[in-house]
Amino acid sequence: QVQLVESGGGLVQTGGPLNLSCAASGRTVSIYSLGWFRRAPGKEREFVAAIGRSAGSTLYAIAVKGRFTISRDNAKNTVSLQMSSLKPEDTAVYYCAAGRVPTIQPGYRTYEYDYWGQGTQVTVSS
Repeated sequence: QVQLVESGGGLVQTGGPLNLSCAASGRTVSIYSLGWFRRAPGKEREFVAAIGRSAGSTLYAIAVKGRFTISRDNAKNTVSLQMSSLKPEDTAVYYCAAGRVPTIQPGYRTYEYDYWGQGTQVTVSS
């Protein structure tokens, strides 16, 4: 089993930055892909960004590409999401996710991830 704990959420003004972090514990050797998803009020959970095990492969949703950067530190078992130029539509609960399937290219579908964190709230005020 793998446990994921997110941190770094909060309230930020439009245009501001915010950094999220997720710490993994447990059977971390089984983790390949790491990703961030979000769920806005009244909407389905959606993909934000993902990164492969070697950190050489990343994937971003069109809505955040160029504004968000995902990174991981395998030695510390952490994955981070640096968010900039935040918009009110980025307001959501952000979830960290980990996938066990050996793959070079990280996935963007929720079923490709086996473990999920509890989420951290990000609110962007207009």
